[in-house]
Amino acid sequence: MKLRRREFLHVAAGAALAASSRSAAALDFPTRPVHIITPYPPGAGPDVVARLVGQWLGDRIGQQVVVDNRPGASGNIGTEKAAKSEPDGYTLLIAVSTNAINQTLYRNLNFDFRTDLVPVVGIGRIPFVIVVNTNFPAKTIPELIAYAKANPGKIDMATNGVGTGSHAAAELFMMMTGIKFTHVPYKGNYLTDLMGGQVPLAFGPLSAMSEYIKDGRVRGLGVSTTARSPILPEVPTIAESVPGYVAEGWYGLTAPKGTPAEIIAKLETETRASLADATLQSRLLTLGVEPSPMSTAEFGNFIANEIDKWAKVIKYADIRVN
Repeated sequence: MKLRRREFLHVAAGAALAASSRSAAALDFPTRPVHIITPYPPGAGPDVVARLVGQWLGDRIGQQVVVDNRPGASGNIGTEKAAKSEPDGYTLLIAVSTNAINQTLYRNLNFDFRTDLVPVVGIGRIPFVIVVNTNFPAKTIPELIAYAKANPGKIDMATNGVGTGSHAAAELFMMMTGIKFTHVPYKGNYLTDLMGGQVPLAFGPLSAMSEYIKDGRVRGLGVSTTARSPILPEVPTIAESVPGYVAEGWYGLTAPKGTPAEIIAKLETETRASLADATLQSRLLTLGVEPSPMSTAEFGNFIANEIDKWAKVIKYADIRVN
């Protein structure tokens, strides 16, 4: 259908006015509190990180940063809420590695994490760690691989649940080494069973395991990051024995698609400036989060790679959720 000249000029003027209004809003941003949707309950890792980073960010932008908890469905309820929010910079999402996994794991989502949310800034990473009961015969990653190959499917392995980051990290390890553990998903804490020997091995976040490794109640065999963790520098990386292996939990901020670039740039700049503060870095490390600021472009590339990476693992391992 062709537009008459007067109609065309009217539409063009409206578009120009809308663009001008968005640009003006971006220049004034923020004039009211900014909300960070956290798709997990209060006290969970993403909630604590969002509140901590939000406190520093709020001081820098001169407005309160409010954490809005929207837990449920492995983070999908809060993520959908953020994806469908007004793209004005006043609603953000604390995105986590599970978002990249869920993109493939759940086949009927009402949003697309890859396209309905845009990257703002990367915040930090959490290593996973392979831990074993102190009576377990393998004391190194090579010994674990050899023992698993000699006993295929006979080693029970605990994780935080089907489709979680720790489960995906474990499946990647099995895929790259050609071994097979028997997955025992836990909804609660499995450390009592691990220390008691009911389950001999676990993949878990280093933040939850570090104190037990330090005091000798469990043995850490390898961390999942490319470099050794400053939290437990004596524990080698898995990649030292399995070249190319890396699996990380991570945190970052994303915004609804269509959020003005000027607002995203401001949020990126002020968040990265916050993450440069030594006190905030120390607080994050205390939580087991290694500060790893990424620019908007870097974080976008990182998310895309994470989605593709975990899609391959999920399909290879045929991971399914009920």
